[in-house]
Amino acid sequence: MDHSVEVLPSIRTKEKDEWKSRQIPARMPSRIAQIRLVSGHPEVYEPCDDSFALVDALLADRKNLLEHEPMICMEVGCGSGYVITSLAIMLKQEDSDASVSYFATDINPHALRVTSETLKAHTVHAEVLCDNIAASGLEKRLSGKVDVMVVNPPYVPTPEDEVGRDGIASAWAGGENGRTVIDKILPVADKLLSNKGWLYMVTLAANSPSQICLVMKEKGYASRIIVQRSTEEESLHVIKFWRDPDLQVGEQKDRSAATTQRTSSAGMMDSIFLQFPRIPFWRNDNSSS
Repeated sequence: MDHSVEVLPSIRTKEKDEWKSRQIPARMPSRIAQIRLVSGHPEVYEPCDDSFALVDALLADRKNLLEHEPMICMEVGCGSGYVITSLAIMLKQEDSDASVSYFATDINPHALRVTSETLKAHTVHAEVLCDNIAASGLEKRLSGKVDVMVVNPPYVPTPEDEVGRDGIASAWAGGENGRTVIDKILPVADKLLSNKGWLYMVTLAANSPSQICLVMKEKGYASRIIVQRSTEEESLHVIKFWRDPDLQVGEQKDRSAATTQRTSSAGMMDSIFLQFPRIPFWRNDNSSS
C-alpha cells in the first residue's frame, strides 16, 4: 500500500474568532461534515484547529483509505462527531456495495448526544457508546477488527488531577507532558486494530511525538506525519500508524535493545521534529499542507 498522500485544501477557516465558509471548487465534492449542522453543548468540545487538522489528514489520505476498503472504523473521543461523520462521508462511494460499520466513543454523555445529532444531520449511522476505551468491554468485542481508528486525544499538559474530569475538561486535560491519556490509548489501539489496521492520531509537540512513534515501532508499527501545522499557540502533528511486518519480526528479536536505546533515539528524533518547517494552520486556497 502506498502511504503517500493526496493534498487537498481545507474548506473552513477561522478569522478573528469567526467561522468563514470558503467556496468549494466545483471539481471537489463536499467530503466533510458541514460545521453549521453540528449540534452543540457548553460541555462538548467544538471542532477547532486540531479537529480540522485531523480531517484534513484524512482528506489528504483519502485515496489510500478508499483502496484500503475498511470494514470497521472507530473514533475514540468523538466530541461533536465532526471527525467520525467526515470520515464516513469521505468513504462513501456510490458504486460500492461495501458496508462499513462505524463506532464512536466518548466518556462525556453530552458528547454522545451531540455526536448522534451530527451523524443524523448527515444521514450517517454509527454506534455511539459511552465508553472509557482504556478499560472497557469494547476491547473484547472489537479486538483485532478495527481497520481505521481516529483519535484526537486530550493532549494538553495539565496537572494529573485534571485528567478524566467530568465535562469539557476531559477533552483536553492530558496530564504530565499531555501523555497520560495517550499512553493509555496506544496499547488498546494495538489490541483493537486489525492486521491491516491504521491509526490516525493528533499530537502536540510537547507530547514528544517522536517518542510516541518509537513506542509504536516497538509494537511493530511504521509511522509517518500526514499533517504538521503550527498555530499561534501550538505545533500539531497528525501521525498515521500501520503495522509493518518487517518491524514486527524485528520486535521479537530486538525488544530489549530497542528499550535501551529509546531515550537517546527519542532525543535525536525530537531534534529532527524541531527542524520541520512550521506550516501556518490557516492557509490560502492555492497553498498546500
